Amino acid sequence: MTGRGDGPAERIRLVIAGQGPDAGAAVLARALRDAGMEVVYTDRQQTADELVETVVQEDADAIGLVGPDAALLARLAGLLQADDAVVFAVGVRPDADRPAPAQLFPPGADPGQVVGWLRGRAGA
Repeated sequence: MTGRGDGPAERIRLVIAGQGPDAGAAVLARALRDAGMEVVYTDRQQTADELVETVVQEDADAIGLVGPDAALLARLAGLLQADDAVVFAVGVRPDADRPAPAQLFPPGADPGQVVGWLRGRAGA
């Protein structure tokens, strides 16, 4: 994810996409930026294909959705399966009957928890 090549480890670069009227995406984006990550923030609803295009254009290591619907999250995770980008969502309750298509954080999750998880995934 980060630290591509033989040079020093790069900062984690990610896309944060808000999918509803909630200000949670802006709060999360700010917390991740304050933690030293490069954040590309989009506050308009987009399709999974548009989000994948943004991830590719921005050369992002991860994408986080705030308040997505399950179908969008599943499609996005499927489209990025072959890519190195990690998919996560905040504001989603896991369905015990189905495996999660991405890392899920419950509604009201502490942004520090997301930061820690991302750093663990990135090895940073």
